Amino acid sequence: MKKLIVGQSGGPTSVINASLAGVYYEAKKRGFDKVYGMVNGIEGLLNEKIVDLDDYFLDKNNLELLKRTPSSFLGTCRFKMGSIKEHEETYEKVFKILDKQEIDSLIYIGGNDSMDTVESLSDYALLKKKKQNFIGVPKTIDNDLPITDHCPGFGSACKYIATTLREIIQDNNCYGDTKPTVAIVEIMGRHAGWLTSASALAKDETCEGVDAIYLPEIPFDLDTFVEETKELLKKKSSITIAVSEGIKTEDDQFVCELTDSNLIVDSFGHKELAGCAEILAKLLKEKLNVKTRAITLSTLQRAAAHLASKNDLEEAFNCGRKGAELAYKNQSGKMVIMNRVSNDPYKIKYEVFDDIHKIANVEKKIPLEWIDVDNNYVKTELIDYLKPLIQGEVKQIYKDGLPQHINLNKK
Repeated sequence: MKKLIVGQSGGPTSVINASLAGVYYEAKKRGFDKVYGMVNGIEGLLNEKIVDLDDYFLDKNNLELLKRTPSSFLGTCRFKMGSIKEHEETYEKVFKILDKQEIDSLIYIGGNDSMDTVESLSDYALLKKKKQNFIGVPKTIDNDLPITDHCPGFGSACKYIATTLREIIQDNNCYGDTKPTVAIVEIMGRHAGWLTSASALAKDETCEGVDAIYLPEIPFDLDTFVEETKELLKKKSSITIAVSEGIKTEDDQFVCELTDSNLIVDSFGHKELAGCAEILAKLLKEKLNVKTRAITLSTLQRAAAHLASKNDLEEAFNCGRKGAELAYKNQSGKMVIMNRVSNDPYKIKYEVFDDIHKIANVEKKIPLEWIDVDNNYVKTELIDYLKPLIQGEVKQIYKDGLPQHINLNKK
């Protein structure tokens, strides 16, 4: 018998379940006898929280519903395996459970930290001559995984951000010249500004777009920010500014830390960032005596399945399928990647990167040549890169006027 187990890890996206659906679909197509799910990732596996996905998805209607369900159907975690030397007991427990269930391959759907787990487990399997294989399927709205052209989940988040910014701009303009207003929109992005750059997509012949974009790739200066906003207000009374949550000063301090340096840190050492929009809005109100609004998109940008990109959902599904194909071929220590063959027409090729070590714990940032530093904006090259990722609309499944989802233990 050939058996596979799949898990999801890290921050969810609106299409991460499409990758899960792709894994299940392809695994069954290729003849895997069992496709299990680990509830809450590796952490759940260690507690033997395992479900048989046949109980949910032999019904093809449920599989279609899964594709359109946001967040992580199997639940998530942020669990770091740690070094083999210090945590060998934990590694052995993972393999003991896999052996007990007679599992041949493990697929982990996630971002940078999840690929760290794939790397750790595949290295241990090689070292100890274990039989199991470990495959990474990319996922992250942050788009900061290297090697792959982009990550599933990113395109849908971009579509939501651009749409929401266009609506915010429309709302912000309603006062005209009667009341100068500055709206500051905080968008996710710790060290890479990919998501915030998507705010540039709001601009077209019907929308003037955001007035400034501040990214973590470029050092942020508070005094300069005030002066630049002051100059913008001389030209128009309604200003909309997009900022990454991870913007930092020249001395490497997060702006959101300026009022609270005791930020929560997860097991991978990442600070939970939030609050820079409120700090900047308060600063402008004090310095320029204008009405300000601080808007934080937070969870909304990764949960908005109702506004998912069709291209993104299809790519997420296909990445899952590719992961199951690799598992069937007994590949290990590898990650599915997407290579952009052409931009017009847009075409993606699904491939495999053979060395997970060059992906795990490596962050891909926006190329500096794609950033218009002088005008606090992004260049055409970045906009051209983003546009294909947001194309197409996903037909939702509605009941009583609301989109339907599927949840674990509620078939």
